[in-house]
Amino acid sequence: MDPAASLRLPAVLRAPFEGRTWRAFLHVLVGLPLAVCWFAPAVALTATGAGLLITFLGVPVLAGTLALCRGFGVVERARARGLLGLEVAAPEPVRGRTGGAFSWMGAVLRSGASWRHLLYAVVHLPWAVFSFAVTVTLWGWGWGLFTYPLWQWTFPAYVGQDGIQLYGDRTHAFYLDSPFEIAVTSAIGLVFVLVGPWVLRGLVAVDRLLVAGLLGPSRPASRVTELESDRGVLVDTAAADLRRIERDLHDGPQARLASLAMDLGLAKETLARDPQAAAALVDGAHGEVKLALRELRDLARGIHPAVLTDRGLDAALSSVASRCTVPVAVDVDLPARPVAAIEGLAYFTVSELLRNVSAHARARRAWVEVWRSGERLMLQVRDDGVGGAAVGKGGGRGLAGLAERVGAVDGVLAVDSPEGGPTVVTAELPWRA
Repeated sequence: MDPAASLRLPAVLRAPFEGRTWRAFLHVLVGLPLAVCWFAPAVALTATGAGLLITFLGVPVLAGTLALCRGFGVVERARARGLLGLEVAAPEPVRGRTGGAFSWMGAVLRSGASWRHLLYAVVHLPWAVFSFAVTVTLWGWGWGLFTYPLWQWTFPAYVGQDGIQLYGDRTHAFYLDSPFEIAVTSAIGLVFVLVGPWVLRGLVAVDRLLVAGLLGPSRPASRVTELESDRGVLVDTAAADLRRIERDLHDGPQARLASLAMDLGLAKETLARDPQAAAALVDGAHGEVKLALRELRDLARGIHPAVLTDRGLDAALSSVASRCTVPVAVDVDLPARPVAAIEGLAYFTVSELLRNVSAHARARRAWVEVWRSGERLMLQVRDDGVGGAAVGKGGGRGLAGLAERVGAVDGVLAVDSPEGGPTVVTAELPWRA
């Protein structure tokens, strides 16, 4: 079927033929025998280990059972990934504190993820039996009745009756053999065929919840991983900022001050024999000093401006807006000041976005709005430019960096920039007052 034509069909007509539906059907079919394979050893070994706990032998049996269940989890996550498109990260690995078999057994028995894998092996079997029975019954009857006109002829040819028997006793029987009855049977089958995929998707939704909830990492472990990733982003960002500051100092004030030192040295040498030339050199050095001071002030403003520390976001963002190449309307409505780190990140975010407006947007006007919503600090920068901005696209490397910085503090950066404009960038930061 032509993909474009298939998309024009209603979803209820597409569903029975979509690959997603048949992958879910295969997931249910394979799930029952696998559930039996997981359930039997898990229950048998757990019961054996619990019974042997009166002796030391129960400890290694239980630890081995939990390790085996974690192996089952590897297969189940792969099955969910291949057939349901569900990506579930592996749980945190088991590591003993001191090394050795006893330390490893203790770590396995203390691991909540291991016990969740055992719970999955136990509870998945009854659900797999139920979903298998419902799916196979609905699927078999649906497609069987829907295609009944194609195979109805087999009854008189090979079975010795006129069709499917609905009722029969010693005196009479009722068969589905007339054209009308065959058509009604096929119509009923069609209803089952159309309803079946949605019932199937509901059943596999429970499988998705079981896999995600029991076979993935725990919430604390996920949070630790997320924080470690955010810390890495912050470290990389800080290193990049230091390199940028070093580069700006080297290319700007440092080079200018080196030239200034050479001019002053030359003026010192020529002062005795040519006072006018020395005066001209000193006058030029004075201009270089002014330029170097201006560059240092600009560099300090880019790191953390004094106006932000002294007067807050309203004054600091108004100062940034005044240096933008297009008129910018600034509206800051905050009942109080957030913590310094969040305030500095908000300033940096708006500064970068207005820099993008000046460099890429080709806009006539821009707007900056800052407000508090619950425990979140909201920033929005809009412009009436050409649009087309995207995180990680073309010149969007700056937006990608902003998204990483905002995400590192549990914030969100959303970009809405269709071709032709306008561009709306919204940042959501934690308040943390």
